[in-house]
Amino acid sequence: MTMSSQTAKDHDYTQKIAAAYDASLQITGANVAFDTAKGIAPTRLMGKVRDRYDLESKLALVTTDRQSGFDRMLALVPYKGQVLNLVSAYWFEVTKVIVPNHLLAVPHPNVSIVKKCTPFPIEFVVRSYMTGSTSTSIWKNYQDGVRTYCGHDLPDFSNSRLADSRILCLLDFTITGTQGMKKNEKLSKTILTPTTKEEEHDRPISESEIIAEGWMNQEDFDVCAKAALAVFAKGQEIAAERGLILVDTKYEFGKDADGVINLIDEVNTPDSSRYWLADSYEQRIAAGKEPDNIDKEFLRLWFRDNCDPYKDEVLPDAPKDLVVELSRRYIKLYETITGKDFEFQDGAESAIAEAIQKS
Repeated sequence: MTMSSQTAKDHDYTQKIAAAYDASLQITGANVAFDTAKGIAPTRLMGKVRDRYDLESKLALVTTDRQSGFDRMLALVPYKGQVLNLVSAYWFEVTKVIVPNHLLAVPHPNVSIVKKCTPFPIEFVVRSYMTGSTSTSIWKNYQDGVRTYCGHDLPDFSNSRLADSRILCLLDFTITGTQGMKKNEKLSKTILTPTTKEEEHDRPISESEIIAEGWMNQEDFDVCAKAALAVFAKGQEIAAERGLILVDTKYEFGKDADGVINLIDEVNTPDSSRYWLADSYEQRIAAGKEPDNIDKEFLRLWFRDNCDPYKDEVLPDAPKDLVVELSRRYIKLYETITGKDFEFQDGAESAIAEAIQKS
């Protein structure tokens, strides 16, 4: 696609997204109404982004356009739920040779029919870069002086200066005044940094603490940890082929009725992951700028700059242009990862109810 045609496409998408925003066509989940004459009318169990419906032998997960962050509701982003659901479906298909998953069918762009699984109370966060903006992130902890994070020892020097340090040591110089790692710098290796899933706030936790505190047994943890790292490696491989850097992500696992561990929830979405544009990463980091991203990080940064999202009782409304741009980026990620054109849905939540009943 030429630059001019891409620009025209971006403009067209922005217009469609803005129109949906102005008409309040976002999928909230509140208007999924079931016609009992057409089948069952399951009860809605509301999560931060996904609503769950119990279909007895399986579950229906409805991914809405609700945008969460800092354990808060931040905005309603048009078409976001559709992107998350379909991106997850793509990754579930790609990674099913690595680990079984709970996905059975996708009867509607916002709906996944899944196996019932008992989730583990741990999120398996995988990281390759020193970054983040939330209180559990590796960067915020590093800024606060933490040097042992989730069982991993973090260096007091920058990886980018490591080669120079070795040379100077050979020349018998003493290295002083190192400034530590920089934000958005690549870690020396990919690491697993789990967090707990708790009512108030998640917290970073090490493998040894997970076992000692009884969150999981060693055997189950080992299976999930191995799968998380393998799925992440596959994600990074495919992202790199498409000009993207999969920076970090989180995975969830659960056991199905047969006791088999399944990958559940979502996989490598722009909600659960950070994606950066590979071609501009080095240049922007060298200039002290944030990487070009294609996830929700820039929305989180806007809230951090304009309020205290952890303490303020009422949060400001995210500007329309920011929400529209986030939607456009999500759609761009969907098309980049899957290689498919995005098909805009009309937003009618009645179609969601019908899709669930037919499943």
